[in-house]
Amino acid sequence: MPKKHGPHRRASRNEPAPATKLRVSSAPDPHPPTSADWVGAAERIEQRQGPEIALPTIRAAAGIATVEPGRPFSLAAVDPDADGGLDKQEAKAMLAAERARIQDLQERLYAERRRSLLIVLQAIDTGGKDGTIRAVLEGVNPQGCAVASFKVPSAEELDHDFLWRYHARTPGRGMIGVFNRSHYEDVLVVRVKGLVPEPVWRMRYDLINDFERLLAASGTTILKFFLHISKDEQRERLEARIADPQKHWKFDPADLVERKSWDAYQSAFNDALNHCSTPHAPWHVVPANRKWFRNLVIARTVADTLEAMDPQFPAAPKGIADLKVPD
Repeated sequence: MPKKHGPHRRASRNEPAPATKLRVSSAPDPHPPTSADWVGAAERIEQRQGPEIALPTIRAAAGIATVEPGRPFSLAAVDPDADGGLDKQEAKAMLAAERARIQDLQERLYAERRRSLLIVLQAIDTGGKDGTIRAVLEGVNPQGCAVASFKVPSAEELDHDFLWRYHARTPGRGMIGVFNRSHYEDVLVVRVKGLVPEPVWRMRYDLINDFERLLAASGTTILKFFLHISKDEQRERLEARIADPQKHWKFDPADLVERKSWDAYQSAFNDALNHCSTPHAPWHVVPANRKWFRNLVIARTVADTLEAMDPQFPAAPKGIADLKVPD
């Protein structure tokens, strides 16, 4: 992790919330939760909501490894060079088709204005988060999409619980939200850099799971992608930034310092994937050495998830088809 993460508060005022059965309402919640009371709010939401609807089944595209909740997972088992046996040019043509699906489904999601989609992107430095956002969401109506990038916490953010700044940027109804880095920074960078004591960051696994369960119970479908690159690939990408003057703005010497902690970050990523892959928010590990393959399988998963959500245009007012526009 780069210099983007400054000092964090060395204490936590959070307590884990009790587990509850997940429900999602088909009707808007008349009392949406605030960032001040998210702990335990999932249960309160469930108690006041109407008929249940099923969350969409999230199936990652072929080539992505999904971390099955409750089963041990190792990043070492995923080949970051995997390409699914596809050809680069073939994959680019397939990506265009997936983008068209996303654009169509996003319009329906925005018009329906009942649910939302949150896409979480995590990776080591140079892992490809920015490139993924550009490639996958190209052509999406910006009115219905918002990207949040989380870097050094501000003084105001540090005055609140560690999830406060993330909750404030979650997508509203009808929106696709993207987290470029996310709430997982608080069990990754803070762990590797020793910014908070171990008991604090360990407690955050359960708090993160409760937070995501609250979002799901409020109608937000969550897609979490870990972009998996090799250490050699990272070296090549850093060298490319140094060699190209037009990429110097993307490079910081601190990235080289962070690279020395490669093994520590891999261990932290691995633990986060194992502790925080749940039925309502599973983790998907994407082989990301080949950018064109990464883009295709993530776009396909996003399109498939939106299709499973099956957003519908609202019913037209009665009699509108018989109206005539006056001269």
